[in-house]
Amino acid sequence: MFKHLMLPTDGSEASQATLLKGVRLAKEFNARITGISVVPEFHVMTFNTTMIEDTKDVFIAESRSQARKYLTLLKKAADEEGVPCETEVVLSDHPYEAIIQASESKGCDLIMMASHGRRGVQALLIGSETQKVLTHSKLPVLVYR
Repeated sequence: MFKHLMLPTDGSEASQATLLKGVRLAKEFNARITGISVVPEFHVMTFNTTMIEDTKDVFIAESRSQARKYLTLLKKAADEEGVPCETEVVLSDHPYEAIIQASESKGCDLIMMASHGRRGVQALLIGSETQKVLTHSKLPVLVYR
């Protein structure tokens, strides 16, 4: 069936639960996993640019560190189940694009991700990366909720 699963995480409870289900699914399929966490780029508006000289590097380093922590759960669960797993942290303001691009470049044949279940105005204002992946991906997407 599927041989290479892409498992994105934003560190939320829903996405971390999806990672664990993804590991079990990969084991059943005898598949391998690529885990990804997308870190936003640094943006700031200020008149005093000397105040923020080091802030960008610190922000990116801390964001990457947090993302690696999210992926540690996946790597640990995959190792325990004997599922081959690699992880990566990507810098992008558009997580859905980064997820799709990484899935295609890594040769994944399934993207499995969480849905936070936002509805109404909240969904309109915040948007849904899962919905965007569903809309734009050429690969099959399995949404776990």
